[in-house]
Amino acid sequence: MPDIMGEYVDRLVTVEMRNRGMNYGIVRQIYDAARAEGGGRPISARAAEALVGAVKPGDVVFIVTGAGYYPEVPNGESDGPPGAASLARAIYWGLKAIPVFVTEECHAPPVVASAKAAAVMVRDFELAKTRRMGGALITAPEDRSITADWAERIVTEYNPKAVIAIERLGPNDQGFVHGSTGVRKDCVDLGHVFLAAQRRNILTVGVGDNGNEIGFGRIYDFMRDFHPYGRECQYEGGTGVITTIATDVFLPASISNWGAYGITAMIGFLLNNREVLQTPEMERKILEACLDAGGWEMRYCTSRFIVDGTVGESSMSIVQLLGDMLRLNLAEPDRGLSHGVMKTAKVPEAAE
Repeated sequence: MPDIMGEYVDRLVTVEMRNRGMNYGIVRQIYDAARAEGGGRPISARAAEALVGAVKPGDVVFIVTGAGYYPEVPNGESDGPPGAASLARAIYWGLKAIPVFVTEECHAPPVVASAKAAAVMVRDFELAKTRRMGGALITAPEDRSITADWAERIVTEYNPKAVIAIERLGPNDQGFVHGSTGVRKDCVDLGHVFLAAQRRNILTVGVGDNGNEIGFGRIYDFMRDFHPYGRECQYEGGTGVITTIATDVFLPASISNWGAYGITAMIGFLLNNREVLQTPEMERKILEACLDAGGWEMRYCTSRFIVDGTVGESSMSIVQLLGDMLRLNLAEPDRGLSHGVMKTAKVPEAAE
């Protein structure tokens, strides 16, 4: 059953909707490459199973997000924080664990606002750990020279059982972080958190949508050849936008938020708990909270009700469809009144 639901969850969150001025006509091929590399099973099902298997009540889970920078979107974009909030909801209310957001200081306001709208309060870590009062937040140091040591320290100190990236940009083979169309970004390299986790055999999961996000290193060679900016940038000497940072499980989606929602739905299925997935009405509140806190839509760099060029109602519809899939798959088998009595499986006779 997980693979049956996961198949259609994956199909839903990889429906491509992009303007032709951006990299388009690529999501299906990227998804197919990632699925084949991962063994062929639906990726949302694999990610959810890995998280449910690794994370127990009281454990810590890092959720790393944040894309978009000054001057266009000084507090980041509306793709990332809502997906992080959705997974935090599943981790907190479903797995009874402690979601800890890891991000840059500039991205913190929309991350915190999105989490609050998803009914996950961001509190002091000790309250979250000892009193089960929501999740917590870690912001990266501004001094880039100490990022690697800082990442080692927080992974050691917090001892997460999983580290998840949602729309978090990662470095290429030169150590530079880029936007998806080859523009270099001046930001903290949070890929170090994943490298520190992997050295300790901690589960890592990535969700991205355009090659430059953490996780795409899983299909690095394919992306280098396939992506329009796989081997070049919008400046001389750039070697492409594809990140080298891989994760244990990687789900490419049409919009990263949607991929996170798909994993949340699959966690709900595995836990037999419909409540972990936000409702469409809550999704509206999450998106609006993110936008109001400065996590603007990236296409026009405004607070319009848009995520990656798609209207907010489209994200609400994705959540509606995922919620109905979850409801129907968790319901007791029932043909209704018009289809007659269900067949019962024949039980083999016991051998004498």
